[in-house]
Amino acid sequence: QVQVVESGGGLVQAGESLRLSCAASGSIISIKAMGWYRQAPGKQRELVATLTSGGRPNYTDSVEGRFTISDNNAKNTVYLQMNSLKHEDAGVYYCNVRGRMVRTGALVGTFADFDSWGQGTQVTFSS
Repeated sequence: QVQVVESGGGLVQAGESLRLSCAASGSIISIKAMGWYRQAPGKQRELVATLTSGGRPNYTDSVEGRFTISDNNAKNTVYLQMNSLKHEDAGVYYCNVRGRMVRTGALVGTFADFDSWGQGTQVTFSS
């Protein structure tokens, strides 16, 4: 099984910065992609930034030039550096990780694809 845990959200003011972290753990063989999504109150979840294995980062237009996604493959971790934050950046930020895992339990030793989400971390503006 694969667990995904986000951290780093908090209370900010417009123009400030935050760095989100996401760590994946469990019976991971390889990671194909890691990404950040967000959901504002009353809105659907939207893509913020993604990073594929060996590929270039992809950003939604509204964060291009302000946010940077990066990873640490050795730690199965992805980061989102958010600069020049705007009120429209508020919401719950979710991490998504896709890859290949080895099963446990009754199917121990066999392989499967996984697509796992974290519980989310909140970004809120104080004023």
